[in-house]
Amino acid sequence: MGNPVDERTIMGRPTPIVLYQAEWCPYCARVRSKMTDLLLDYQTVNVPRSHAERDVVREVSGQTSIPVMVDGETVLTDDDDIVPYLEQKYGKANVAGR
Repeated sequence: MGNPVDERTIMGRPTPIVLYQAEWCPYCARVRSKMTDLLLDYQTVNVPRSHAERDVVREVSGQTSIPVMVDGETVLTDDDDIVPYLEQKYGKANVAGR
């Protein structure tokens, strides 16, 4: 019946973004919501509740708070920085140039 449709093409735009987060974290939810609004594909790494167990977060960002977003060489550690960054880099104004 023809070629199968690649859902990634329909569902979102591929990015190198990795989001270190937790489902219970409201700041992480804000970042996920923005990425959904922008139709971005990204990878999530769910981290433990305990800061003492967040070695992977410390390795990428030098601290243990979440959310942490890594986009290539860019590492951001606060939703108030991540959301504007996403809008500036991946927002509708930049879609035409991609």
